[in-house]
Amino acid sequence: MMTKFAQMQKLSVVIITYNEARNIGRCLDSIQTIADDIVVIDSFSTDETAEICRAHNVNLIQKEWLGYSATKNFANQHAKFDWIFSIDADEAISEELKQSILQVKTSIQVPTEYKINRLVNYCGKWIRHGGWYPDIKLRFFDRRKSKWQGTIHEKLLHTDYDKAPLLKGDCYHFTYYTLEEHRQQSHHFTDIAAQTLFTEGKIAGLQKRLLSPAAKFIGDYFLKLGFLDGYYGYKIAKISAHASYLKYAKLQKLYKP
Repeated sequence: MMTKFAQMQKLSVVIITYNEARNIGRCLDSIQTIADDIVVIDSFSTDETAEICRAHNVNLIQKEWLGYSATKNFANQHAKFDWIFSIDADEAISEELKQSILQVKTSIQVPTEYKINRLVNYCGKWIRHGGWYPDIKLRFFDRRKSKWQGTIHEKLLHTDYDKAPLLKGDCYHFTYYTLEEHRQQSHHFTDIAAQTLFTEGKIAGLQKRLLSPAAKFIGDYFLKLGFLDGYYGYKIAKISAHASYLKYAKLQKLYKP
C-alpha cells in the first residue's frame, strides 16, 4: 500500500523580483511548508532583495528583465518540477490556503491546474469590493501544458480556466503602500498598454477617451460597491478611471507625427 508520503506531489514555486526587499521575505516565509523547490528570477535588484532570497536558500537566478510573461516563462524553465505554483513577490498565502495546497499535494489524482482567490491590502486596508475581491487567478499549472502570455496582466495559455477548481483560502496581495505608488504605477502600466494598442493598430476616438473613464468609475464605485471600502474605495475608483483616460490619451499621442 502506498504511503501518504509516497503520494506527495512535488511542487515548484516560482517568483520574479525587482527591488522587492520590503515584500519578498514575507512571501518566502509563507510558502516554506508547501514548496519542494523555490525559484526566484531577480532582474538585478539594487536593494536587499537578492540577499534576502539567499538567506532563504532559494534557487536565485539573476537575469535581465524580459517582460512579465517572458520572465515568468524563463522562471518556469528553471524549476525542478513540472507542477508550478506562481506567486508574486508582493503576495503571501494564508494558513487556510496553505492547508488547501497541502491537501492537493497529497491527492492521488491531481488536476493540472487550480485557481486561487487574491485579497488585496491597499495602503493598509483590506479591499473587498469594487471588483477587487475575490480577485480569482489561475496560479497552479503544469508547465508542459501552459505558458504565460501578455504584456501587463499576463495570463496562462492552454488552460481550462472555467473547469479549474478554486482552492479555499486567500492569497494576500500587498499592492500599494501609498496612493502615490498607485498613481505612479498607473502611469507605468498605461504607457505599456498604450504602446500595445498602438502596435495592434487600435485607435482611440474622442468618445472612447471621454466615456471609458466615466464608465470605469461608475462601474467600480457604484455597481461593484467600491463605496463600501470607504475613502480608499473612492481613491481606487478615481485612480483607475484616470488610468482608463491616460491609456487612450497616450495612444492618441502615439499617432501624432
